[in-house]
Amino acid sequence: MANKTITASYEALPKIVKIILQIFLGGLIGGIYRIIRFAEKGNIVTLIVGILCLVTGVGNFIAWIVDLITEITSDRITVLAD
Repeated sequence: MANKTITASYEALPKIVKIILQIFLGGLIGGIYRIIRFAEKGNIVTLIVGILCLVTGVGNFIAWIVDLITEITSDRITVLAD
C-alpha cells in the first residue's frame, strides 16, 4: 500500500464526488484542506487562509466559490493551497 497524504487521498477521489462535496460542504472542506496542506507542506499563508476560511463568513463564501471553480477546471483545490 502506498503511503498517501490526506490531501492526496482527497485529490484521488473521482471528480464528480469532489464537485458534489464542494457544492454541499465546500467552505468547510476548503478550510480544513488548507490547514492539513499546511501541516504537510509548511506554507504559513496556506494556514492563515485555511483559518480565515473557517472563521469568517465572507472568506468562507469566497473560498467556496473559488474552490468549486478550481475543482471543475483543474480537478483540485489550487488557489492559496500550496
